[in-house]
Amino acid sequence: MCWSATADLVAGTGIAAVGVLSVTLAARRPRDLPLAALPLLLGAHQIIEAAVWHNHGGSGPATIAWAVIALPLLALWVPAAVLCAAPPGARRRLLVPLAAGAVTAAVLAHTLATRTVTAEIRGHTVGYSLGLPQAGLIVVGYLLATIGSLLLSGDRGLVLFGVLVAVGAVVSAVLWRQEYISTWCAFAAVSSVVLTVWVARRRAHAPRPPGRG
Repeated sequence: MCWSATADLVAGTGIAAVGVLSVTLAARRPRDLPLAALPLLLGAHQIIEAAVWHNHGGSGPATIAWAVIALPLLALWVPAAVLCAAPPGARRRLLVPLAAGAVTAAVLAHTLATRTVTAEIRGHTVGYSLGLPQAGLIVVGYLLATIGSLLLSGDRGLVLFGVLVAVGAVVSAVLWRQEYISTWCAFAAVSSVVLTVWVARRRAHAPRPPGRG
């Protein structure tokens, strides 16, 4: 199925619904909630992109909302969420991707506040343009914050998710260079469904609240 407004809307709705389930399952482990909410966030992100399609791209509110989630928010959210959920032994090394995410998010937020982000419909994909300064360094910081934190998490389920997201990044860079960020976010959204399995397994080993058999 080609990407389109309908595809983004259907996929986003389904992934967001899975995210709601994930958050519900994580109720017994509050430290897991930020990661459990990631499918919900990414599902909403795809729904927002459906609005970008509907508006034929441009630089309107939907485009801005999409960029805010894709760029500064995820750069900080992912490493912070991984740090919360990671085993104690991994938390010190996870400060590195968290720091990278904080710096990257700050730069991206400033850029979004001072420059205009635009979206362009390119066949069956969407290309976003922001004119990032030092784009190469920002990409390195972003990848270290997001993929790096998952791979360094010390948790098999999160490492698997990190591998899937990394593969999606490579495929997107090779096949859709000009539309890289949009297609990679779509890959990440679909891959995030595995987090629900991760949450369910964690829930199975979570201690029951006092007074319940």
